[in-house]
Amino acid sequence: MIVGPTAVGKTKLSIALAKAFNGEIINGDAMQFYRGLDIGTAKIKTEEKQGVKHHLIDILEPEDSFSVAHYQKLVREKIAEIKVQGKLPIVVGGSGLYLNAVLYDYQFLGNERLNDSEEKFAEFSTDQLAKILIEKSPKIAQKTDLSNRRRVIRALEKQESDLQESFSQYYDRALVIGLNLDRKTLYQRIDQRVDLMIKAGLIEEVKKLHTSKNKSQATQAIGYKELFQYLDGEITFEQAIDLVKRNSRRYAKRQLTWFRNKMEVSWFDVDLENFDLTVGQVIDKIKEEV
Repeated sequence: MIVGPTAVGKTKLSIALAKAFNGEIINGDAMQFYRGLDIGTAKIKTEEKQGVKHHLIDILEPEDSFSVAHYQKLVREKIAEIKVQGKLPIVVGGSGLYLNAVLYDYQFLGNERLNDSEEKFAEFSTDQLAKILIEKSPKIAQKTDLSNRRRVIRALEKQESDLQESFSQYYDRALVIGLNLDRKTLYQRIDQRVDLMIKAGLIEEVKKLHTSKNKSQATQAIGYKELFQYLDGEITFEQAIDLVKRNSRRYAKRQLTWFRNKMEVSWFDVDLENFDLTVGQVIDKIKEEV
């Protein structure tokens, strides 16, 4: 499993490892499940795959709902299929809750309640909590101000939770590789990525979703919800872009906090001047584990 904040180089590393170890890649980014959300989610292009097989990309329409339980089941099935073929499954992404549900023995019971206070949800951003509420109860989510943290938590507390967290690993042999950059460089790369997304046509991509009035789970993603505000006339274009960059940086910080606190990760500092060196270090680590 390859984890880390947005814009750190997870995709590039995953291709290198798949080629080195006869692997196939399983998408671990919750928003890349959706068709039509390509630019804003930094979805890998066909030519970038270099012939490596990828799974669980473009499997849903933007209006479809999708839960952590669904993801857990699909990924574990894919892992089993790939292993049967004698290949290495490589799960890649930044959606911590989804990845944890695969790696650890999370149980989905349907009979627990989320009774705890704000402290229980401290590790979750408001966006992440909103996504969980949408997954569990789309009807209530439609009636809830998803930008209001207190209201989202109150709505979650009223719902029956189908998630029971476990700290025991589901797989006997699993290695989690984490990529990191110094904070200043990472934030610069995030800002640059947003600028490149705009040049690549992100506005046009968002307009298609906006025209269909598709205010779904998928369009709560960073890069989409801010531009929806712009298209609705609530903020200026410049304000929207600044918000996308700010929210992306904050998300990266939360990702790092999640992976450090919730998962056992072998961390590697990315060498941007010589990425092959980073790849080599990771390959050596994998060989040690084998």
